[in-house]
Amino acid sequence: MQYREIGKTGIQASVVGLGAWAIGGGGFWDGKDDDEEAARAIRFALEQGINLIDTAPGYGDGKSERLVCEVVSGFDRGKLVISTKCGIIWWGEEGGYMHTLDGKRYYRNLEPHSIRHEVEQSLKRLNVDYIDVLFTHWPSLESFPTPIEKTMRCLLELKEEGIIKAIGASNVNLDQIKEYMEIGQLDVTQPPYSMLNRDVEGDYLAYCMENNISLFAYSPLEQGLLTGKITMEYEPEAGTYRANHLKWYQKQNRKQVIEMLAGWSDIAQKYEATMAQLVIAWTVSQPGITHALCGARKQKHVEENLKGGSMAIAREDLARMRTDIERLKLS
Repeated sequence: MQYREIGKTGIQASVVGLGAWAIGGGGFWDGKDDDEEAARAIRFALEQGINLIDTAPGYGDGKSERLVCEVVSGFDRGKLVISTKCGIIWWGEEGGYMHTLDGKRYYRNLEPHSIRHEVEQSLKRLNVDYIDVLFTHWPSLESFPTPIEKTMRCLLELKEEGIIKAIGASNVNLDQIKEYMEIGQLDVTQPPYSMLNRDVEGDYLAYCMENNISLFAYSPLEQGLLTGKITMEYEPEAGTYRANHLKWYQKQNRKQVIEMLAGWSDIAQKYEATMAQLVIAWTVSQPGITHALCGARKQKHVEENLKGGSMAIAREDLARMRTDIERLKLS
């Protein structure tokens, strides 16, 4: 497993991190929750060299954090990099309305008092004395705007107090990143990034690289589509994230992706890798993409993801894959 520094913090995190969104369960996900299997997956990841776990209070209303706590308590805290988030609440109505899921209304609130309350609750759920990386989960909404300056000053105070070690912002655009940086050092961002979703390439990535801002790419396997295991016969369950939010799963797009992956069978064979491993390795080989958060609800998913963090792909193979990716005509 490769390890890379988060920003300029000195924190060394595995290039493949365990994304703990899915283990929180809820209406976004296919199938039934299996908490025991999820715990095994987390434990196996830590035993095999993945030291970065990314969770959030909003993943199952605290469930994801509680499951992470159950496992990490048996490991050396100093070797773990625990990343969580703030800014989404479900226990009150102070904030900008975001959505309703499983009958609950969720709001965005990045006011300092709300952030501090969330952090206190996360520390309790995780049973830790500090959080390695705290992300703002989403920007505030126009219906309940909080200036980034106000939010960032709170985060800097938490960092000075030793409650958090690094400051992150998730789902932000370049202008918002620059606003954070006007107040203090932003250590890491967390946008969606994959072969199919490369919106942050260009000015966004260039700015992050110039300013020592790491990038945790989430959904690098596009909810399983880029593992090569999804066929044309598969139909996502109605109402799930795959069905509602991922255009790549639409049949006209899925066909192109499946055919592209099939065309890389010789590359996968060359590196004795599965398609998922090849895709992860390609992802963390892209300039500016420092870490990839790979979701896993089962140990077998972690087993497959691991090699992607240690593979070195030849320049010509990386270039060939990018050429094929850029030829896609996804609608």
